[in-house]
Amino acid sequence: MAREPPDLVLDLVGEKLHRLTPTPQFSIFRVPDLLRKLNEKAYEPELLAIGPYHHGKDNLSAFEEHKISYLQTLIERTGIPYPDYVRAMWALEERARNCYGGSISLGKNEFVQMMLFDGCFIVEVIRKFGLPHLRGDDDPIFKQGWMLPHIARDMILVENQLPFFVIWKLFIMSEMPNIPRNENFLFTILRFFYGILPGKGFRRDGVDRVNDYPINEIKHLVNLIHDNWLPSPSGIEAYANNGKNNSDWSFICSASEIQQAGIKFQKVDDHRDGSLFDIKFKNGVMKIPTLEIGDATETIFQNLIVYEQCSHGINPKHILDYCKFLHCLINSSKDAELLRRRGIIDNRLGDDEVIATLLNKLGDGGVLGEQFYYCGVLNKVNFHCSRRRNKWKAKLKHHYFKDPWAVILFLSTGGGP
Repeated sequence: MAREPPDLVLDLVGEKLHRLTPTPQFSIFRVPDLLRKLNEKAYEPELLAIGPYHHGKDNLSAFEEHKISYLQTLIERTGIPYPDYVRAMWALEERARNCYGGSISLGKNEFVQMMLFDGCFIVEVIRKFGLPHLRGDDDPIFKQGWMLPHIARDMILVENQLPFFVIWKLFIMSEMPNIPRNENFLFTILRFFYGILPGKGFRRDGVDRVNDYPINEIKHLVNLIHDNWLPSPSGIEAYANNGKNNSDWSFICSASEIQQAGIKFQKVDDHRDGSLFDIKFKNGVMKIPTLEIGDATETIFQNLIVYEQCSHGINPKHILDYCKFLHCLINSSKDAELLRRRGIIDNRLGDDEVIATLLNKLGDGGVLGEQFYYCGVLNKVNFHCSRRRNKWKAKLKHHYFKDPWAVILFLSTGGGP
């Protein structure tokens, strides 16, 4: 008969269970090490720190002067004294701190300062982007063309975020009655980032009408961008109607391989109502919108994928699914060249080998959901290829394999589909 475990072991296990606390539901998280180690640069700010994770880093310290300058011009323009802004941030500090995962080394005083300077900078750079007359004649951010894209790139990083309620509070406090709200703040934010996104996407209904949009549901800027860079409503409807069938699929071969099965590639004509994510296949033709590949493309995709991976209830994970679909099509520089020549890839980086390498890395480490957004396209392509292959085999058997000498002749001349 087995002996009872020692009381010491029972006590230790009980103590650990007693100390266990519920998992906090934070909305701004660090990139998991498994994903970070695949490409650390994609998650690191290059110019400015937003929020506590990268606050105080030496290589980002020079930009702090721009934040202070923007707060100063905001105070001068609105006439609202800075103690009012400090008190507002002080009141939100605990709620804001609880949005971040892991331990934060900043004390309350420093955390409040960070909220104020970072939040006011975001509000002002977006506001000046939408209202050019507010820009100063000597503002380097808008005078030097290279700065704004780099700022937008850093502001789309998942680790470089402020809770949106902080940004919204500062925006509401600093509104000026003598400046008409001729453009919704949310819509201006999206226009600010559209300049670096690699293609068009659909917005949620109401984002251009601030009173109709659920402001309280916005977690941060990455969340706002992800939820307003979408496939078309018709594409999402078709995905929803397909239901559980979205789980029954298999990957396809590369672009150059399925081209040999007779599939043609066609660029979707640029039109106002298109979306980068609307890929279609019909009558042997795959229609794909143009993907613009530039300096920030990899960073944008990787951070939005991390957001999808680490957030609850996102379905479909259209960013990851799109990148996995590209991974299928592009295995080599030959595939990249094929799609570039068709106008499907707009390469602003380098040669085709660079593009193939970049697109092959996108989504590495990402776990697909139970359902795949491009399930219908993949199944149609695979069915087309299998039917072509079966027809070719029947034709081959009928025309060649009746005569043994014909088989030898066929093989010696490299015959095939």
